[in-house]
Amino acid sequence: MAAALASKCSRVGRSFLGGLGNNLSGLLSASHEMTCNTFLSQQQRTFIQMRTILKVVDNSGAKKVMCIQALKARKKGARLGDTIVASVKEAHPNGKVKKGKVVYGVVVRAAMQRGRCDGSEVKFDDNAVVLVDKQGQPIGTRVFGPVPHELRKKKHVKILSLAEHIA
Repeated sequence: MAAALASKCSRVGRSFLGGLGNNLSGLLSASHEMTCNTFLSQQQRTFIQMRTILKVVDNSGAKKVMCIQALKARKKGARLGDTIVASVKEAHPNGKVKKGKVVYGVVVRAAMQRGRCDGSEVKFDDNAVVLVDKQGQPIGTRVFGPVPHELRKKKHVKILSLAEHIA
């Protein structure tokens, strides 16, 4: 666009055009930055739904799982503290859980923001789960990274007790 405008203004003169070119390139880069920032701020964080890849943050042996179904969830998908059914996509070779196994998991970190009672909001950089059995007891013995205290309301106190940091 700057080149097209410069070719149209070539009759005006070199001194004026040089100043216009510098200002125009600065204007274009500023508008590009503003467009990128607007796009990133408008990027929608969504629920955890079918085919969402989640990171496993315990020592059960799985690395990544893919959500198959959200149990007892809202119409759109799972949020913090909800239980999901997932398939293991990557696993450590000597772990308790093997690749391809269907497991249950509790969502402990979600990129979608969630409001708290005091008016603040909690939001994480990634989507993460802790693998549990059918009774809701964790398969692993350690939980890595921060875990929100909203899990206490959802009756996942054992996960909170294993966690390194409660956010």
